[in-house]
Amino acid sequence: MPVAADPLAKDPTLDVEREFFDTGARIVIGVDEVGRGAIAGPVAVGVHAVTAGTDAFPDGLRDSKLLSEKRRDLVAPLVHSWGAGAVGFASAEEIDTHGITTMLGQAARRALLELRAAGVPVEHSVILLDGAHDWLSAALRAPLDVRTRVGADRACASVAAASVRAKVARDALMREADEAHPEYAWASNKGYGAKAHFAGIAARGLTELHRHTWIKLSAVGSASLEA
Repeated sequence: MPVAADPLAKDPTLDVEREFFDTGARIVIGVDEVGRGAIAGPVAVGVHAVTAGTDAFPDGLRDSKLLSEKRRDLVAPLVHSWGAGAVGFASAEEIDTHGITTMLGQAARRALLELRAAGVPVEHSVILLDGAHDWLSAALRAPLDVRTRVGADRACASVAAASVRAKVARDALMREADEAHPEYAWASNKGYGAKAHFAGIAARGLTELHRHTWIKLSAVGSASLEA
């Protein structure tokens, strides 16, 4: 059963990671997703490995949702220097075809494969997943030691680092997409259902980057989320 971290925590610690190290784990890999609720663009899953003996993490590290875009861009290089990590993506087309939960797992698997290719022994690590639901294990070809923890993105430094990695990488992709499709204001809304985004859909329709099954177009040309 998942154990809740402090729901009021804003500044992460390494306390949870140390609990795993104390029971014999050599590496804890934090995992967090970004873009689950967007209506355009990919979902991104970040992973970040912390090794036993680590006793510090970058100043200013927090869950990406608690940081401004400017602050995230300052913290991200520190996170990359702090340890090994990766970001996996699943496209809007894949989400339409297979569903968001399945593709969260696949995006995480892609990130973990990249991490393993970089030399991190993923199969001998504790995988710390934010939230109450394990959406990762079903996507794996071989079982891993996956642990879920509610509030881990706020309370656990490894998961906060994964969150920052995923958010910064996905935001960069959406800013690039905005250059090709400025009518949807993705540079500011990053593919979420903002008013300007819906106005763009009503005026120009859907692109290949939209999650078509998530959006319905009414006869009068307005757009909204599919219930």
